[in-house]
Amino acid sequence: MQYRTVTKNGDELSALGFGAMRLPTKRGRIDEEKATKQIRYAIDNGINYIDTAFTYHNNESESFLGRALQEGYREKIKLATKLPVWAVKSREDMDKYLNIQLEKLQTDHIDYYMLHGLNSATWEKSKKYGVFDFFSKAKKQGKIINAGFSFHGDRKTFIEIVDSYDWEFCQIQYNYIDEDVQAGKEGLLYAASKDLAVMIMEPLRGGNLADKVPGEVTRLYSEAETKRTPADWAFRWIWNHPEVTVVLSGMNDERHIEENIRTCNSAFPNSMTEKELAIIDKAKETYKKLLKVPCTGCSYCMPCPFGVNIPMCFEYYNQYYSGSSKFMTRGMYACHLMGVMGETANASLCRNCGKCLKACPQHIAIPDELKKATKTPEGWRTKLIMPLAKRHLPTDMKE
Repeated sequence: MQYRTVTKNGDELSALGFGAMRLPTKRGRIDEEKATKQIRYAIDNGINYIDTAFTYHNNESESFLGRALQEGYREKIKLATKLPVWAVKSREDMDKYLNIQLEKLQTDHIDYYMLHGLNSATWEKSKKYGVFDFFSKAKKQGKIINAGFSFHGDRKTFIEIVDSYDWEFCQIQYNYIDEDVQAGKEGLLYAASKDLAVMIMEPLRGGNLADKVPGEVTRLYSEAETKRTPADWAFRWIWNHPEVTVVLSGMNDERHIEENIRTCNSAFPNSMTEKELAIIDKAKETYKKLLKVPCTGCSYCMPCPFGVNIPMCFEYYNQYYSGSSKFMTRGMYACHLMGVMGETANASLCRNCGKCLKACPQHIAIPDELKKATKTPEGWRTKLIMPLAKRHLPTDMKE
């Protein structure tokens, strides 16, 4: 297994991490026997970083891991989970959720603890309720070893968060399609320059860079000197970045676990050739042709006077048409923009004031495109998904 070093604490983490958000299921619940075998197989083969969260698998992922990591497996790995920031209503709530998580995970400490899915609104909320005091005390008590955050916001907010505290790590969405969205490459390089370990989520964009690959991309890969699967290409491109510490994969198939481990063991920083990188660039261009809005996520249009998260609305609008699962895209839109996991910031809040038009360097007709987004990722089908999305939240988060 390839390992990469966390600068601030010297931890040697497997470059491939196991994400416990998409575990195998049976009759709508985690298939514990199969999932336990997969988790333990991964650990036996060198993976030592496991990532979960309060809400994963209808709030059952942490409890499952508490059982799966018995018989000495907890001691072999670094465990990461996340505080559901959108549920916090007081400083005491932070302690409450952490203690619940420790109990569910059957451990006395979390190695890598994150504020979950930060954006500008949830970041302000975290500061309001005393997140720095929370981290300080939890660290002194030994309940948290390393403090970090996962992120789903704009680049300006990301840099502000990085500069606000002595974080050990952060977690961002990053793949060869999403170089310019959310934190993006600029955020990756900035965090690494501050000696933060950077954990990568959505390396395959929810599996869509491995499945449902456009024919033109398949042809590009087939013409390469070295034959690789689409997943191999996507992972290898991320691991080529020396700034990346861990790439998370939501693995639920033994073949995928084996393939990802094989890829990881040869995908070292700066190991891709110029020809290989050119193939990825062409694949990226092909995907970009499927995008509806040429938004780079620069966030010059922000803040919107009416609360629209314009870059994220366009991100999901583009995902809706770029081969992603429409159901999954609507679900993520509901969670991140329609109040399921924080403040509402959806496209239909737009009042066509025109302020964003003057700021956009890409000269996008933003109000017109937001109107289109209200009919696709935000449409009536998304409203039907919202009750389902809320089922995955703790009871006191369903208000």
